Amino acid sequence: MAKVEIQHPDKMVSTGAYSAGVAIDGWLFISGQGPLDLRTGQVVEGTIEEQTRLTLEHIGKILKAAGCTFDDVVKCTCHLRDIADFDAFNRVYAEFFQGVRPARTTVQSVLWGGIKVEIDAIARIPNR
Repeated sequence: MAKVEIQHPDKMVSTGAYSAGVAIDGWLFISGQGPLDLRTGQVVEGTIEEQTRLTLEHIGKILKAAGCTFDDVVKCTCHLRDIADFDAFNRVYAEFFQGVRPARTTVQSVLWGGIKVEIDAIARIPNR
């Protein structure tokens, strides 16, 4: 089966040499998403909660474009600029994942452009 690019429906500018998502063999791999305005490519400033919510909304739009929901996500890797933000980040994250939550790794990382959070995800594309 060939790789299929999954695009973020709102993305109007290049933010790097990567695909928002790649579907192959029933799996969806979502590149790291952050709190960007995808019409301008600029960072949307805000609290860790605001940036986490926007980041997960971006992931949700890519999931939807591939025929998935947050329930189909099996793994996330989360990067925080400051690990002290973990509790606030985790509260927002938990709003998006109900039931059996994905496996997850969360680490402190040096992030581009002053963003406070970046998240990538792997989802199983349902047979519908």
